[in-house]
Amino acid sequence: MKEKEKSSAYTNIESEFVEAEGFKWSDLINKEDWLAIWIGFIVIAIGAFAVITGAFDFSAAKFSTWGNGTSIFEQLNSEFALKLIRTFVVLAVLFTAGAVLKGQGIKNYLPAFAVLFVLAIIVRFISAQYTMNRYLEWAFWALIVGLLISNTVGVPKWLKPAVQTEYYIKAGLVIMGFSVLFSNIVSFGLYGLGIAWVVTPIVIIFMWYFGTKILKIKNEPLVITLSAATSVCGTSAAIAVGAASKAKKTDLSLAVSISIIFTVLMMVFEPIIIRAVGLGELMGGALIGGTIDSTGAVTVAGTVLGETAQTTAVLVKSIQNILIGFIAFAVAVFFTSRSKKGTADSKVTAAEIWYRLPKFILGFFAASLIASFIILPLTSSDTVSSINSVLDQYKNWAFVLAFTSIGLETNFKEIKEQFSGGKQITLYVVGQLFNIVLTFLAVYILLSGRFFPLPNLSV
Repeated sequence: MKEKEKSSAYTNIESEFVEAEGFKWSDLINKEDWLAIWIGFIVIAIGAFAVITGAFDFSAAKFSTWGNGTSIFEQLNSEFALKLIRTFVVLAVLFTAGAVLKGQGIKNYLPAFAVLFVLAIIVRFISAQYTMNRYLEWAFWALIVGLLISNTVGVPKWLKPAVQTEYYIKAGLVIMGFSVLFSNIVSFGLYGLGIAWVVTPIVIIFMWYFGTKILKIKNEPLVITLSAATSVCGTSAAIAVGAASKAKKTDLSLAVSISIIFTVLMMVFEPIIIRAVGLGELMGGALIGGTIDSTGAVTVAGTVLGETAQTTAVLVKSIQNILIGFIAFAVAVFFTSRSKKGTADSKVTAAEIWYRLPKFILGFFAASLIASFIILPLTSSDTVSSINSVLDQYKNWAFVLAFTSIGLETNFKEIKEQFSGGKQITLYVVGQLFNIVLTFLAVYILLSGRFFPLPNLSV
């Protein structure tokens, strides 16, 4: 058990402080954060080249929704098989190369990765089913599949070399950075900024204070991870902030589980309530975009109200998603400061921040800047959209591998201990209610037409 805890990617921020080390060029090819950046950049580069030149197809396998009058066997054709093989080869080559550079043996890692990939296929298959796809995210099913194995037959020793949660998460987030275009801000201007960028930091600060001072939750990484999941965009924000705060795998699993449960409830009932009180599509869509955690759930809930609501909801959520990298960076700096507090040398230097900073955040920002200020000006928005369609699936596969790994590393006893006293549920509910009230006030001020002219949205 001690060996497992030591090797886990997620370690408690309260662990013994390690002094900063000077930068070494070898870090660029043997440290996980940097390897995740290179993996993400390679996928982005190949995907962009394939789309721009049209030289070859680089798209990854994607299960289309099945079960609503369609059979899963309708999509299991030679083209799908080719994409599935391509997806496995690309990810296996990149992640195995990184594992070797980190010091792992290829004979141990590659077979284990192949089995983990098969588990990821099962997750994608289940989450593509019509009912499952409509109400529950893939992250939930990835956790369930992993948890079922770890809490029944157990995780075999030969599979453990591929169970590397943070490795896959970081690479996926770098790929995700390409889709976070700064041009999204222009689409909704100051309206979206006022709703997403003003409210979100206030909610995070409120939940942090409420969780640590009022509820007195001692697990600070869990508090900040759950706060980010509540105020930004659920799973993606929890992943980034969990890594930045060095939360345990059980903290991330718990935060995502709570977020998913309440996302489903809000996705179903929030549009009903909005319609009942007559809030209208513009304001209702903005409220949905600012309060429902998952981007997918935001789209579904906005669609229930109408096209304008869907457009507004997605714009608000997209602008809000841009904050992920900034928040993760701020959290990394904040937790670095707290880890030094009370020591003989309590001053946090730039070198210390650099040492503690999750380097994948730099990759996330770099990918976003490349997409926004290089690829977009040189091509077109349609081309960038096509590139993102390709990259999105590779990102999703990386995240499925990560969340399946979380499940494989987690047991119900650990999660049960995390739920002791119900404080985490209280933190989420109170924080989300505060989020809804504050977002509504921002929406009313900006989009009611009483104080500012209404934006002209094309739908």
